[in-house]
Amino acid sequence: MLTYYTTYLTLLSSAWVGRNSRVVRELLYWVFLIALTLFVGFRNEVGCDWIAYEGHYSIGADAALLQSLNFNDPGHWLLISLLNYLGLPHQSLNVVTSGLFFTGLHFLAKRQPDPLAFLVLCFPILIINMPMSAIRQSTAIGFICLAFVAFIDRRQFLFIFWILFGMLFHSSIIVFLMLIPFVRMRFNLQNIIFGLILFIPALIGMLQTESAEWASNAYMQEGSAEAAGALFRLGILVLSGAYFLLKLAPNWRRQFPSDFKLAMVGSWMMLAFILLFLVSSVIGDRFGYYLIPIQAMIFARIPYLNLGKWRQIHVVSPYILLTLVFVVWTSTSWHFSHCYTPYQFGFE
Repeated sequence: MLTYYTTYLTLLSSAWVGRNSRVVRELLYWVFLIALTLFVGFRNEVGCDWIAYEGHYSIGADAALLQSLNFNDPGHWLLISLLNYLGLPHQSLNVVTSGLFFTGLHFLAKRQPDPLAFLVLCFPILIINMPMSAIRQSTAIGFICLAFVAFIDRRQFLFIFWILFGMLFHSSIIVFLMLIPFVRMRFNLQNIIFGLILFIPALIGMLQTESAEWASNAYMQEGSAEAAGALFRLGILVLSGAYFLLKLAPNWRRQFPSDFKLAMVGSWMMLAFILLFLVSSVIGDRFGYYLIPIQAMIFARIPYLNLGKWRQIHVVSPYILLTLVFVVWTSTSWHFSHCYTPYQFGFE
């Protein structure tokens, strides 16, 4: 546990120490981006899905390269087959998927006024929970970050391309096809209905897959210890969306019009997750990870917005909230103590 606390405190300290120098912050950003990529990619027997992905690698060793395309999430299996073909150990899968995740995160981070703050804000929940355990979804999150960049640039075909590419690793990313109308058009009721019409056939197809059936059975375990943590993380996401819409949106529209629509659409999606409380907080939690990059973008932008005399409270509040979540989760979660500790680095 000490390794994770030390890493997080180092990130927080760097965000404070380099606050008055853009050059220093740029340097620190690159140092920590590379360090976190290695920290995640070269972990050994760390993460709740470690044994499962080790089994995947064994299955992939027996599957021909083209046969891997018959599995669900074919990009994942194709990658495994390729790594097996090259004679690389199964830990290499973590290295590659870590690289894909942080590459996507990097391209979105570089669109922010403060990439270092964005990276720090992603650590307590997104980085710890996804690329260090759920590597298929984390790879898809890397591609959704690239899709968000295309959304900001209003490049509709590139947005669709990254979504479809991410589907090769985790079909749940298909949800974001409903945003296609908003890439070039206004965010209004008419286009929301249009987006839902586009999304419904894709959702039906996803729900018919074996992976969706497994996910439904697994994530509906509301009685599990992790369901409470999922409820807490999802609640924070809902509050983040409401905070943007009620407090930050007017200033953001004036000061950062280029990515205002992405922040607006993402915030409404966060708020819509209230409905998932009625179905499964855990399912909502899994989909919510895709929106954490937008949440980090919102939080990292606060220091650049005109928020009056209470500005400093607004600036530090996200860090306090995420730190609280991080400490409570790491100190009380059975999954964390069982799957993440002790942290070990390197290949055997």
